[in-house]
Amino acid sequence: MAPRVHPQFQASLSTSSYSSSSSSSCITSKREVFTIWMKSLVMNSNGCTVFDSNGEIIYRIDNYHKKCSNKAYLMDLKGNVLSTILKKRLRMFGRWEGYSGSYCSKEDQVKPWFQVRKPFRVPNKVHYNVCVSMGSSNDSLYTIERLDGKLGCKILDQAGNVVAEMKPKQSRFGVGLGDDVLTLTVESNVDESLIFGLIVVHGLIHHKL
Repeated sequence: MAPRVHPQFQASLSTSSYSSSSSSSCITSKREVFTIWMKSLVMNSNGCTVFDSNGEIIYRIDNYHKKCSNKAYLMDLKGNVLSTILKKRLRMFGRWEGYSGSYCSKEDQVKPWFQVRKPFRVPNKVHYNVCVSMGSSNDSLYTIERLDGKLGCKILDQAGNVVAEMKPKQSRFGVGLGDDVLTLTVESNVDESLIFGLIVVHGLIHHKL
């Protein structure tokens, strides 16, 4: 299955050259293209696996409980938790919060790194607002906008510029690789770990994780 997802795939859990030194923030220096396979590396778990352009696994996204639960984890290949994504229930609308590293309980009293919510006044719109805490009152704002009836989406900054886009992956001959294989393009000077945190939220919203 793996070679179909990425033709250069040769990595394994024991031989991958990816380092677990990833931090909670990783700014891209150039445009990056990733492959997302909507399969977990953990047996009987829900999640997905992220490959870089060299076919190496660099991220794991896992939901250890049941599909569409209220918690998911963004991890590196060795299982170190980079971000914890939680769903908060607020009356008719939900809110998703992302925390740097592992978040265990309300007792941690940690301010969320980012929050995602659907605008209250436009319930039928297919976009969600994102507020990213920058440690000051000048928070950064983004929008997640759904592209089609599957899992495609794009993420825009406050100026309306597309900073990342996810869509079904095709082979070099233009043949689709299936609904569970996607390509994600992330522009330069963007926080890569934030983008993947938002991709996790997008997957939870649309019941894919």
